[in-house]
Amino acid sequence: MSEEHPSSSEPQRREEAIRKLVERHSGVETPRRLGFIESMVSTALRLGRDRADTGELKLVATSLKELRYAYRVFRPWKNVPKISIFGSARTPEHHADYHAAREFGRLMGEAGWMAITGAGDGIMKAGHEGPGQERSFGLSIRLPFETTANSVIDKDPKLINFRYFFTRKVMFVTNSQAIAALPGGFGTMDEVFEALTLIQTGKASPVPIILLDGKGGNYWTKWLAFVKEELLDNGWISEADLSLLQIAESPEDARDRAVRFYRNYHSSRYVGDRFVIRLKRSLTESERDELESRFGRLAKDGRLETGGALSGEKFFLDLPRIYYRSTRRDFGVLRQLIDAINDLPGPDSTS
Repeated sequence: MSEEHPSSSEPQRREEAIRKLVERHSGVETPRRLGFIESMVSTALRLGRDRADTGELKLVATSLKELRYAYRVFRPWKNVPKISIFGSARTPEHHADYHAAREFGRLMGEAGWMAITGAGDGIMKAGHEGPGQERSFGLSIRLPFETTANSVIDKDPKLINFRYFFTRKVMFVTNSQAIAALPGGFGTMDEVFEALTLIQTGKASPVPIILLDGKGGNYWTKWLAFVKEELLDNGWISEADLSLLQIAESPEDARDRAVRFYRNYHSSRYVGDRFVIRLKRSLTESERDELESRFGRLAKDGRLETGGALSGEKFFLDLPRIYYRSTRRDFGVLRQLIDAINDLPGPDSTS
């Protein structure tokens, strides 16, 4: 009599086959990284056993291919700071918003940053013109009415074409150390609110979100008035959530806000239940005490601690840290903590 169900040893044989396949062909040696690749292969095979339909398989396969290729394109510039610039593709070149985006991109390029835009015309083209092609990435989306990239980034190897908006958004967020937005339509609103949501919920690392109008514009002040009246006043967001964004007064001000975010703050990550903030200089005991008195509510036990790298960390081991047992909430308050850290004398200060 044939068995209706696989024997108990079949899953083990399958896992062993996957393990051998990955070890032989992945080019990866680290056990943890091997485990992730094994998981991807195993998940793909489960889709077949789940009887996933053609559309589902196509979506998953295309998404994985898009993400893999995009990360490969970005990898040579992994250690170069980048800013994602959002805004309307319909903004004409004579518009004040266009001039502001171009000047802002130029200033960021001079500061050593690279620009990422959606590769279209309008604000996206201006964001590339400022820093120039060599310091630009383009993340194009295939649309029925918009199939070509702007003349600055077209044909450049740092131009990436996406089928899906969600994979494109992943690249905007995971490769950016700051986000800037100029006036735009539904797409711009979607990108701004997506970035705010990810940072507000702790799903993305804290980065500055800077809103910039062209000279004489009031798009963002009117937008912020709506957010305060309809979202804040109704209790849909907290007062601290507004700390996640800033309205810049000029391209120079926008540049300064992006750069200043990394004055003393370097980066952050979780190590177990601790949230670790890497710093560019050590904090004094009195500075730690002051920060704890203001922001201790971020910690389960109310304590902020300072020291070196924790066990399990592998990167930037030489940098000092401030860390705490995180409640994993109140990320607007976390942004206020980072601002307070950056308000302290810088690493080169003698005061």
